[in-house]
Amino acid sequence: MSRNAVLVIDVVKDFTDPAGKVPHPEAAAIVPRIDAFVQAARAAGALIIWVIDQHRPGKPDWELQYVRDHCTAGTPGVELAPPLAPQPEDYVIPKRRYSAFVGTDLDLILRDNHIDTVFLVGTKTNVCIRATATDAFERNYRVIVPRECVSTDKPHLHEANLEDIAKYLGRVMSADEALALLRAEG
Repeated sequence: MSRNAVLVIDVVKDFTDPAGKVPHPEAAAIVPRIDAFVQAARAAGALIIWVIDQHRPGKPDWELQYVRDHCTAGTPGVELAPPLAPQPEDYVIPKRRYSAFVGTDLDLILRDNHIDTVFLVGTKTNVCIRATATDAFERNYRVIVPRECVSTDKPHLHEANLEDIAKYLGRVMSADEALALLRAEG
């Protein structure tokens, strides 16, 4: 059994679709790469976890006091960007904060499945990817970020956060290197 999980973070229409609430072209550009990475990781035996940013309509939400309205539960904006689609063996976790660990049962799912390494893909590098990487590191998970499978709308923040993740929280590598690692450990 693989001890690896791929966390697909916030690859939803509000971020990837030009008609979404807060789209950026960089998020749309990584969808095909994420789809290929997920398919290869699944074939290597990795657990796939879809993390979906979604906020309750008409309810108080601390995060929404600081950022633009986005990812309202029950709207098309929280749907995965096509062609991404969970399989029955996957997990789907809604979240309301930047980190996929805050207010969710992600840590329990990872522990129940004996996961020790998380591969983080999705958007935004400087917000949700970074927050999740920090919390994964703090919980003693090995963190791997495939460079071509993460994005943000500010290139300088993207690079700075990848540099920090590589220096303090885990490893940043090419998607090919990450897949080779997954296959070797699968």
